[in-house]
Order: sequence, then C-alpha cells, then structure tokens
Amino acid sequence: MVANSNSDKFFMQLALNEAWKYQLLAYPNPGVGAVITMNGRLLNIAAHERSGASHAEVLALIGTYETISGKKIDFDRQDPFLSHQFLRSLSSDFFKDCTAYVTLEPCNHSGKSPSCATLLIDLKIKSIYIATLDPVPEHSGGAKRLRDNGIDVHIGLLQKEADELIEPFAIWQKRAFVVFKLAQSLNGRIGGKNISSLASRTHMHGIRSVSSKLLVGGSTVRIDRPLLDSRLIDGRAPDIFIYSKDERTIDKNIPLFNIENRSVEIGSNLDFFKSPSLVMVEGGGEMLEALKGKIDWLLVYQAPTLSANKLSYSIDLRLKTLHIDKREEDIIIWSKKI
Repeated sequence: MVANSNSDKFFMQLALNEAWKYQLLAYPNPGVGAVITMNGRLLNIAAHERSGASHAEVLALIGTYETISGKKIDFDRQDPFLSHQFLRSLSSDFFKDCTAYVTLEPCNHSGKSPSCATLLIDLKIKSIYIATLDPVPEHSGGAKRLRDNGIDVHIGLLQKEADELIEPFAIWQKRAFVVFKLAQSLNGRIGGKNISSLASRTHMHGIRSVSSKLLVGGSTVRIDRPLLDSRLIDGRAPDIFIYSKDERTIDKNIPLFNIENRSVEIGSNLDFFKSPSLVMVEGGGEMLEALKGKIDWLLVYQAPTLSANKLSYSIDLRLKTLHIDKREEDIIIWSKKI
C-alpha cells in the first residue's frame, strides 16, 4: 500500500533531506533519515550519522521521547545498545500513537546495532511509512516482520527519491562507488587557495576520513604539494592513489607521504575500482576528462565568489541534480551523469 497524502509526502521528504546531510559519511552504511509524528504533529527528525552509531529510527525515537517528556537523556544517544535499552525501558504504550517515516526499510538483523525492526515491534509503534526496501537480502525482511506483528506498514512513498539516496550503498555492494569532488567559484574557476568555506571543507574532510581511497592526479601533487588529510575533523587520513604514468616525477618528500598509517600508491592501473569500496577523486579538468567514464557522482562545492583565476573544467558533461544543500555561504550540489 502506498500513501498519497501531501502530509505523508512532506514528512518523508523531511526524512530524505536530513539523510542527505550525512550522505557517504556513514560508509559502509547507507544514508537513512527518519521522522516521528503523532496525530499529524511533527515530533522529531533524525538521520544515521556514522557507521557503528545509532540508526535514524532510534535517534528519532530518542528525540521524540525528549519532545514528549520535556526531559533530556543523560547518555550518548549515538550508542545503539544504550539507546535501544533505554527505549525499551519506557512504558510499553509510550509510542503507541506515533507514526514513523523512514527512508529505508528498518534493519531486520543485529550487528553493530540491534535490529530496528524488532525495536519498533516491541515499542508497539502505530504505523510506519517506508520509502524503499533494503537492497541487501541479508538485511531485508524488516517490513514483513513489522506487518506480521500487527503494525500498519506502507511501502513506496517517494521511492524514486529514496532509491537515489541509497544508490552509493547499492553500488558499493558490488564495486567501488566513485565520487568526484570539485570546488569552484560562481564563474566556474577552480584555481586559488580555499575556494570553499570552512564548513564545506570540514564536510569534505568528513568524507575523506571514511573513504577507502582518495584518488588524486599527478599534476595536483606536483603543483599543489597537498597534505590530503582529514585534520578539520581530527579524522583518519585516507589512503592515497596518485594517478600518474611516471612515478619519477613525484616528489616523495612532500608531507603527503609522511602521515602514519596511510598507504600511498602511484600508478595508472585502476583495477581497485572493481572492489566494493568508496573512492573519492580530487583533481582538475584533466582528471575529470580521464575518469569521466568511471565516475558515478559529482560533489560540487559552489562558492559565492567570482574569480580571475584561469583554471576551470573544460569538459562537456551533462548532469542530473540529485540534491542541493547549503554549508555557510556555499551551495553543495550532488549530481550524476546522464
């Protein structure tokens, strides 16, 4: 059964928008958002923020408890086991009049986090709207379990949008999901230092820190001599692959090579794209041209500036906009090739 009311679509869109704020940051988990309402009143919005932390439904339920009770929890809400334990300690009818809107089918298995489907059943939630089912068979079945246990389940609300949200997750089950990051001025210039705002650079460092590998062009390394770490979030420095046909032209004394627990490879063989992983690419027009047949998405940080720098992306590439967000003064655009 698919719900069609404007209010149902509105609440699911809120969940989708929240999930996009953490796109790729929860790797290897998918981006998921959740909304909890009661009698048409919005109570909480949440998203899964990082792997190993509480899932979107759990965070939204914790937030709902705080809204209804007027009390703040005194434990780490990102601890999934403490959060599940706390929610189960509440009165058995605390959430009985609540409706959940979740962008992805609640998980039916236990791993780094207990099963969300089991939790929702135990909490006797009134109804749930699920945008799309889990594409991984080992994780799926949550919707059926919920329905079999008497919960009113609706599947398929804004499914197309939800499928776009989890496309990276579906791809990295089979091979590398490749995202090309670029930062530019309003007039399309990419040269100069720190085009993007601090908030945008912090966001980008977050994605770097969870990436399986960061791919960068030899020209970028030779000219910019970058560090390519995740210092703005005090995160893990990603492993580096320098795309270059001549290793001798790369100065191995630059700081990029001197970070502990990081591997740096140089070469032109991209066979690692065949392995399930998250690969982030940073580079200029030559890199975009060379890899355009292998790139899944583009992540653009658009700064509200005009630049006299001559560097730009001289390439013909038609894109579909997937989502637009804002970080401080910058606009963040997620897009894919069409």
